[in-house]
Amino acid sequence: MNGLSLSKVILSFLLLTATAKISKAQREINALQFKNTQEFQQYFKHTGNDMPVISGHRGGTTIGYPENCIATFENTLKYTPAFFEIDPRLTKDSVIVLMHDETLDRTTTGKGKVSDYTFQELQQFRLKDPQGNVTNYKIPTLKDVILWSKGKTVLNLDHKDVPLEMTAMLLKECKNDEVMLTVHNAQQARFYYDNNPKNMMSAFVLTKAAFYTYEKAGVPWKNMIAYIGPTNKPENKELLDLLHSKGVMCMISAAPSYDKLKDPAERAAHYRETFTMGADILESDLPIEVATAIKSIMPKSGLQKRFWGKVRL
Repeated sequence: MNGLSLSKVILSFLLLTATAKISKAQREINALQFKNTQEFQQYFKHTGNDMPVISGHRGGTTIGYPENCIATFENTLKYTPAFFEIDPRLTKDSVIVLMHDETLDRTTTGKGKVSDYTFQELQQFRLKDPQGNVTNYKIPTLKDVILWSKGKTVLNLDHKDVPLEMTAMLLKECKNDEVMLTVHNAQQARFYYDNNPKNMMSAFVLTKAAFYTYEKAGVPWKNMIAYIGPTNKPENKELLDLLHSKGVMCMISAAPSYDKLKDPAERAAHYRETFTMGADILESDLPIEVATAIKSIMPKSGLQKRFWGKVRL
């Protein structure tokens, strides 16, 4: 073999090795992994020595990846550890599926209300990405998504039209206590806690008055994180201090606010400011962008890092 041929062989080997490494990385995702409910609750406990936590609003959509879709969750997790706010809705035949809107028109190739179709009928439609491009993905059931999530991430179930009792029953059926439940008031929190004391909740706590209604309801704060609004503002500090004194992580949602800004640099500045002003969790339609934006303020260590792992798809 002459020198030129040998060089070609070496080059081919190096290219194949590099391709294999890239392929492996693409099949690997960041994961949140807990051995038990105590570790799950620890991850979402404010300690003062915490890593910034990212929540993908509806999964964290981008070109080619629709909201409320497993493929989208996996795409986000390729770039950053995250948990996901998702939207359960009922079909005509009482199957719980994922769909934010009451109607199919915006996010699928279908028309009309989700509740006017059986689950089987919904399978004829395809999901659209944020730009309206039709993908090959179908509307998933909540059960399939919960089963997929075990050992990979945490799901935060928003409350749409699914009765609380049905949601509680499905969680028991799936045997997954590492699911979070959005509650809009203390009464809903009390229902889920009484149903299962292991339930973790994302509670709307937008005011001091709301804080005290949760206090009065008697649901342990270790079972909750708190959503405190869509913007950073000085008035948040008193509420943040109250919640932090109870060990409660506080979440800002950028989806209706900072995510809408046209300038990426301006978005990034607000993402960083969310954490520097004291919030613990940022929920965003753009979680991959958030992860990049906060690298400069990400501490080298923190409690959450103990529960970060890798999973091969």
